Amino acid sequence: MAVQLNLLHWVYLIFTFLILGFMVAKRDTSLVCIIGIFLLSIIATKSLSQSTMAIFNSFIFAIVELLGTILIISIIVGMSSVLTKTGISQVMVSPFSKLIKTPTLAYWVIGILMMVISWFFWPSPAVALVGAVLLPVAVEVGLPALGVAIAMNIFGHGIALSGDFIIQGAPKLTADAAGIPVGELMSASIPLVFIMGLVTTIAAYIFLKKDLKEGNLNVVKRYNNTEDKENNTDESDNILSNKTKRFFSILVFTLFFIDVVLMLVAKLQGGDATALIGGTAVFILIIVSAVTYKSKVLEKITTYLVEGLKFGFQIFGPIIPIAAFFYLGGEGFEKVIGDFLPTGSQSIVNDLGLALASVVPLNAGVGAVTLTSVGAITGLDGSGFSGLALTGSVAKLFATAIGKGIETLAALGQIAAIWVGGGTLIPWAVIPAAAICNVDPFELTRKNFKPVMIGLIVTTIIGIFLI
Repeated sequence: MAVQLNLLHWVYLIFTFLILGFMVAKRDTSLVCIIGIFLLSIIATKSLSQSTMAIFNSFIFAIVELLGTILIISIIVGMSSVLTKTGISQVMVSPFSKLIKTPTLAYWVIGILMMVISWFFWPSPAVALVGAVLLPVAVEVGLPALGVAIAMNIFGHGIALSGDFIIQGAPKLTADAAGIPVGELMSASIPLVFIMGLVTTIAAYIFLKKDLKEGNLNVVKRYNNTEDKENNTDESDNILSNKTKRFFSILVFTLFFIDVVLMLVAKLQGGDATALIGGTAVFILIIVSAVTYKSKVLEKITTYLVEGLKFGFQIFGPIIPIAAFFYLGGEGFEKVIGDFLPTGSQSIVNDLGLALASVVPLNAGVGAVTLTSVGAITGLDGSGFSGLALTGSVAKLFATAIGKGIETLAALGQIAAIWVGGGTLIPWAVIPAAAICNVDPFELTRKNFKPVMIGLIVTTIIGIFLI
């Protein structure tokens, strides 16, 4: 039986739609979230001082919940930075250049390599790594730079980031907001990520081949990136010998492969899996820095860690206020504001879901389409991650109303949010891939649009049957 809704529920619902509206308008939502937190608190406590404190305490609650995710991404970026600056990253991917003999092979080899690297290092470092080494090779065999950018975008910022099976940053955000274990969300997302990836990559390849056949893409048989190489040359590039770089490239691959085996054998998921990957990344950073910088190792290790942390908090800065608001829809309300919900209430989101079920005849189809739409809309801010708290909360609301399918609904929202905002359909989100390939970001998003939309439609239809 649904709990009688009060002003707290309506304020939470109104601000959920407000946040969604601001995202559609491509405006920042931090102020809206802060006002929402303040109003919820002042309605509950009727105290100006406690409501002011609630803003700060909700931020603390959100940061504590997100800290593991922020830290693992920061460490991975720090490690990726030292591998790139020492030239080890280039050695790691250079063997794959021998596989690229045709435009078709270039598309699939670059894409799959980008996906694998993105699982471990995240797409941002992977773009620079793959693009710098394999872009000239791809262009030489007839795949335009725009085709390379499409492959890197779809496989890296699309497939790898939307699943995020290794680092598990995205699933953690979504699962926390939905109130389910990370493992359950990841299990539900595997078939959806696979379907979305398969449909989108094949569609993109077909459209790309059609453009090449019709002469719609300018194929330049030579790519001059000498200037970029000179601008990005680090003094540490020539410190390590080729033999040492090869040793470290094998070591890095081996250590992460061992991690994956341990995760499968010991069934490590969520925080444990993240800790294993994070600890390995720190170990690699220390060893490479020690061999490379010798007497300056202490300062360099700190420099790379700080560089990674800057990136981590820069990415998650806009997410913290949003997460702080949506955590109040679940267990965060009692921990931040106090026990002010009506008697019998489980949480604001659960109450709204039960109320919705008693009024609107919801079904799996409506829920799946809604979550994909909400996820896509939240991705319009170009982050992909900022809307995961919202999609998780909406999934919980709809699953409560339907009576099942919270994992699948949350996975659909996560996939849509990251495919749209994580770096495939928003011009300012595709800039890393566009810049490394020297192509127009608006043209890149236009080429990505049809394949991604086809993928989202097919994935949503399949999701209806999985709920």
